[in-house]
Amino acid sequence: MFSEQTWLARIVWSALVLVILWALLQWRLELAFVATGTLAVSLAPVFVARWAHVRVPPGFIAALTLFVAGTLFLGEILDFYERYWWWDLAMHGSSAIGFGLIGFVLVFMMFQGDRFAAPHIGLAFFAFCFAITIGTIWEIFEFGMDQIFGFNMQKSGLMDTMGDLIVNMVGAALGAATGLAYLKGQARGGLAAVIDEFVQRNPRFFRRWRK
Repeated sequence: MFSEQTWLARIVWSALVLVILWALLQWRLELAFVATGTLAVSLAPVFVARWAHVRVPPGFIAALTLFVAGTLFLGEILDFYERYWWWDLAMHGSSAIGFGLIGFVLVFMMFQGDRFAAPHIGLAFFAFCFAITIGTIWEIFEFGMDQIFGFNMQKSGLMDTMGDLIVNMVGAALGAATGLAYLKGQARGGLAAVIDEFVQRNPRFFRRWRK
């Protein structure tokens, strides 16, 4: 299960384990809690995929691990959101692209990989809406954390939220456009390679797939 993962993902997981142990020795419970949460969230897809008998591309797991570490650990603990103005944009944009790809794959599975039967615009639109929905739920989560626990996840409030939603929209559009180009046979490599690898690694979900 872990042996097929990339060295990058394994390095991040190992580093988080070391941070947890160091934080517990120093009795820095907040740091230990965030590091543990980051490790758990980044490992969750590996166990869920194993439970569901789905083979997720190692590159996607590595990207997800980096995103979770960048958002929860680097962003909140090391204060990257305040240090680098572009950090929040990068996190939201990359996550929206990823969820756009996930939304596309989920619907593509319903058509068993038949790119000729699948409505191209419909699949792309669903992928776009899926990514937008996840991004909106995250903004609601940030609002809830700020209001209930007194965090400062929204930073500048309305401007931060609207900026995040705009970036989410752009990222979702890129993810959906990648799926659309893949259906039309016009995408090779790059983001489309993630879709292609997922299809190749899970043939039982894409029995009607053909180039």
